[in-house]
Amino acid sequence: MSKKHEQMDQFDPNSLGESGSLFGLPFDEETAELVIVPVPWEVTVSYSPGTAEGPQAILDASTQVDLFQEDIRDAWKMGIYLFPIPEDVHRRSDSYRIMAKNYINWLEAGKPVDESERFAAVPTIINKACQEMNDWVYDTTKSLLEKGKLVALLGGDHSTPLGLIKAISEKFDSFGILQIDAHADLRIAYEDFEYSHASIAYNALKFPQINKLVQVGIRDLGEKEAFLARDNNRVVTFYDKDIKEQQYEGKAWKITCDEIVMQLPQDLYITIDIDGFDPKLCPNTGTPVPGGFELEQIMYLIKQIVKSGKKIIGFDLVEVATDGVGDWDANVGARVLYRMANLFGASQGLLDLK
Repeated sequence: MSKKHEQMDQFDPNSLGESGSLFGLPFDEETAELVIVPVPWEVTVSYSPGTAEGPQAILDASTQVDLFQEDIRDAWKMGIYLFPIPEDVHRRSDSYRIMAKNYINWLEAGKPVDESERFAAVPTIINKACQEMNDWVYDTTKSLLEKGKLVALLGGDHSTPLGLIKAISEKFDSFGILQIDAHADLRIAYEDFEYSHASIAYNALKFPQINKLVQVGIRDLGEKEAFLARDNNRVVTFYDKDIKEQQYEGKAWKITCDEIVMQLPQDLYITIDIDGFDPKLCPNTGTPVPGGFELEQIMYLIKQIVKSGKKIIGFDLVEVATDGVGDWDANVGARVLYRMANLFGASQGLLDLK
């Protein structure tokens, strides 16, 4: 009997989940089909902090998630494993976050001349630190991909998936990105930080392998971002305002989902910023915006993508934050993560989706 079958035979999916293991599952890196890489990083966060604590908070909350999925039988048997949370990455994030926050405060104060010398080197230092984080994510995820693993990423802020996107771009000649988000994230070096959480989509488009970026739920962006999205033939944006107005006039969500699916290429990477959801589901995320989606709306969209025959080749969940008191955001995030993992497996033919 294989090690994985031994783990499954000894596991009761209906029992209380054991803490310390994602969703209480018994698998390890060797036996899991899907490995999730946590990246506790929030150096360039420009509003509220807390997303660096997201991976641990989701891990802690995940044992409250029931494993049964009515439309995906025995979903848990695929095997999901959370890579150990890298404490060195977390420490570096905390350290550089202080520097970045002081710099942002200086910018917001109008760049007082008497402190110019103090802050002159900060962008270079922060950009280098973020590049090192990106390199770590790239090396870690590339190694897992080379072992034949399905790979996903759990942030951290929205700057964190760039290394995974790079690793996937070296494996696939052509693929698209579906971005669920309140923000366009098409800013160039936001607040002088090249790898800002507000620049992930702009940076991802630098990879020529990405032939389409489909953004869904955007409701907070700058004029330059709007023009870039309009003028770049690789970008298609479904604005939250337009979606809602069409719904008020009687258009079904399924029809909108069908239109989104039609825009997507065959191979697809999905990036989910939790602030794409209604803020009642993520009140502690770094930059909450009124509007957004119910959880089941987005999970329905992803299910329709899988049922269409398109293949998910990777995904991330980012910007889940905690206030250090309650675990509501993490509770929601854990459910998004489990459902996305299962739909990822179904898309790859490892699970049967009804």
